Amino acid sequence: MHACGQPTPEAIYPFDARGIAKRFRHAAIFGALDALIVGETMRFSNDHDPLPLLNQLQEYYGDGLAINYVQREPGAIVIDFTRQA
Repeated sequence: MHACGQPTPEAIYPFDARGIAKRFRHAAIFGALDALIVGETMRFSNDHDPLPLLNQLQEYYGDGLAINYVQREPGAIVIDFTRQA
């Protein structure tokens, strides 16, 4: 909800994990997801399919985070993470 009481249009924020040092990556991802409000999406880009990360996110957020692949090709992974109610 916008400050004026009007609904906020769905926002998509890009997050390119390839530009973040590996040792900081997971902390940065969790921090970015924690900053989202319900209905907002983080569009995650990476060079590999982050299956262990996805398992961690499912355990931590449960039904509070929708995970949808936008692109799933070798070397080019794009996933939308959307905060749910």
